[in-house]
Amino acid sequence: MFGFGKSRSDPRPKSAVSHGVGFAGLAALIIWIIFSRNFGTVMNGLGVAPQVFGLDVMPERADGRYFAFLCVVFCGLAMVAWSLIVDKVHRRASTGIDWTKPKKIADIMEISQIKLAGLWATWGIIAGLYGLCRWYWDGQYLFSMEVFSFFAPFLFFGSIPYVIWLDRYLVKPRDGAWHFGAMLCGLKDWEGSEVANHARSWAVKGFFFAFMVSIVPGGFGELVRLDLATLAGNPVAIAFALITGMFVVDVHFATVGYLLTMKPLDAHIRTANPYLAGWLAALMCYPPFILMGNGRPLHYEVDTPGWANLFANSPTVLIIWGTILVFLTGVYAWATMVFGLRFSNLTHRGILTHGPYGWTKHPAYLSKNAFWWLASLPFITNSGSWAEGLRNAAILAVISAIYYWRARTEEKHLMADPDYQAYAAWMDRNGPIPLAINKLLSLFKRNRKTSDALQAEASQPAE
Repeated sequence: MFGFGKSRSDPRPKSAVSHGVGFAGLAALIIWIIFSRNFGTVMNGLGVAPQVFGLDVMPERADGRYFAFLCVVFCGLAMVAWSLIVDKVHRRASTGIDWTKPKKIADIMEISQIKLAGLWATWGIIAGLYGLCRWYWDGQYLFSMEVFSFFAPFLFFGSIPYVIWLDRYLVKPRDGAWHFGAMLCGLKDWEGSEVANHARSWAVKGFFFAFMVSIVPGGFGELVRLDLATLAGNPVAIAFALITGMFVVDVHFATVGYLLTMKPLDAHIRTANPYLAGWLAALMCYPPFILMGNGRPLHYEVDTPGWANLFANSPTVLIIWGTILVFLTGVYAWATMVFGLRFSNLTHRGILTHGPYGWTKHPAYLSKNAFWWLASLPFITNSGSWAEGLRNAAILAVISAIYYWRARTEEKHLMADPDYQAYAAWMDRNGPIPLAINKLLSLFKRNRKTSDALQAEASQPAE
């Protein structure tokens, strides 16, 4: 009923990702946070001197930015291990790899050289854009630039053996990077569609990966520094702590997704969204183009008390409301977790059908928007101004409409894949939320037809 199982008469299409890979990453994430919260105790117990880390005194907790990034790495390694050992994703035909027929290095060297030229040129363009755009050298983005600068030499030199090794096993080694390299080298047999998809794919990764890395330290540090004693008897503090934890899950899994777009993991980008509307809908939800938030055009929390203040004198309502918000954030985090290694905006990296995607095609957007409405209660203001409340509600309605627009553009992109067509059709027949929406729409149409018929009858002249 709720999308967890499979009906014998109408089985749910198989998901590209297993449940296990997400839970492996979640377990690693929890272990690393516990380790970070007890860092001093663990290191002292192992007899590790603080001088090993260049410190005079061993810190009690490891809440720093680089330790937060190491949490991403640890989480990713756990998912890679599960994917390779248990799911054996490297053997799937969708990787485009045939491990049984390695080519000679001499036979693929020219292809690899052209591909490396295209790859390095792509990275050079992205690096140039990072240097050109001022926002990457201010605030939270500075951490991303520090991380990228550190790993750039390893990425550059490591790409040489990696590309040559992988090209030996790829069925079709002439991918988007090769076509871009061929274009730059003046060869004639490159294809514009391949170059365009290559450009879109790396534009997605370059833009969103920098943002994700930049926000990794914030929530991680909050969780590591959290004093559990302050939560006792405080439902609001408990709710906010759990919500922070859910967002940490979302951010870490999403960052892993942008980091590990690799064919041997079957986590590569098949296609990037080719529609301008899809890009516009997505970019206006992220800095520096974001329209939401304080001082932005779509700021919807003007003079609003928020749920915690509004229900401060009603403990029961406070607990219920906080529980609902935690649940919605949990669904949002779960919707990212089930991607495993494959989360990414504006791309197709395999079709998911499990977890919350057995309820609805867009669980993250649905839960996120429901959270905003219930957390802010935009139509209620401190001053009692109905005009301000109406304005807030209207603006939040516009934001919800933008996310609906995003969902539609994503569906338009994914509908090119027969696997998504099958999933969408199955969801229309079995998904609890689509079925409920369709039932409401059907009821509305039926009532409207009845109303129109009654009006038509009433307008007939009396005999």
